[in-house]
Amino acid sequence: MKDTFDREINYLRVSVTDRCDLRCIYCMKEKMEFLPKSEILSSEEVNNICSAFIDLGIKKIRITGGEPLIKKGMPTILDYLGKKINNSNLEELTLTTNGTQLYKYAEVIKKNGIKRINVSLDTLDSKKYLKITRGGNLEKVLEGLKIAKKIGLKVKINTVALKNININELDKMVDWCINKKFDITFIEVMPMDMENDIRLEQYYPLTKVRSFLKKRYSLENTNINTGGPSKYVKIKNSNQKIGFITPLTNNFCESCNRVRLTCTGRIYSCLGHNKFVDLKEALLKSKKHLKALILKSIYLKPRSHEFEIQKESANKNLERTMNVTGG
Repeated sequence: MKDTFDREINYLRVSVTDRCDLRCIYCMKEKMEFLPKSEILSSEEVNNICSAFIDLGIKKIRITGGEPLIKKGMPTILDYLGKKINNSNLEELTLTTNGTQLYKYAEVIKKNGIKRINVSLDTLDSKKYLKITRGGNLEKVLEGLKIAKKIGLKVKINTVALKNININELDKMVDWCINKKFDITFIEVMPMDMENDIRLEQYYPLTKVRSFLKKRYSLENTNINTGGPSKYVKIKNSNQKIGFITPLTNNFCESCNRVRLTCTGRIYSCLGHNKFVDLKEALLKSKKHLKALILKSIYLKPRSHEFEIQKESANKNLERTMNVTGG
């Protein structure tokens, strides 16, 4: 599949639930009103939509949420998609998690063909973790990571740079990842369903993070591409990769190859736009109709997102929180 700007679309991110067992300050509100379960795609519906996408040329699927591992039907989805790997157009299945359920599901994840996972972790300080996640237990996440590493899952840590919260320990995160043989990617906050002043309080440009890390490590540019928006550097004379996702200081739209399926069946061809195509009704019709709507969503894909954080702007940003679309 190609969009109107001749970009090949071969990567689908699938949010299987809007629910999460954490309330991270940059992702959702403290008091969330989650969608009625009747509006959430069933495991069978997720699999049917993914199957249509795979037929149309999707090579990589990433399972996201909310927190995907709290969805009751998750094993069914993993089993179905895992069997598609290398038996269809699908070449890779991956998953992003907050890590709270890894201690229970790491074995299931690996059994179904997933070789690498992304784990969101913004601090190694248990008190700070409690504050950022509004109630999370760091030790449970570390236990899950220990199990994942032991059974051979490749782990990448995703860390959001948060001004006045975790900036002073980002080098400690890198050192810890070096020790654990985990890659790490730093991410700028994204303006989704919150007023600009809230995001301004959190926003810290990754240009400053990179300058900070260059004082500590000898960094080398690379051409590494994992199919996502990260720009990677390596620490000289090591295999340690450090990624930077910069939706605000340097957008990554020119090479964007992905679309997003929400847990309600909407396709957003861009994380930074509100336009969508609803696939749920098409599930009641034919697979041909479903595929036609998928292609329509690809043609709607814009040239670039429109994220911005500006003091002078009183406008609200995107209408949806990150957990609805799935990061």
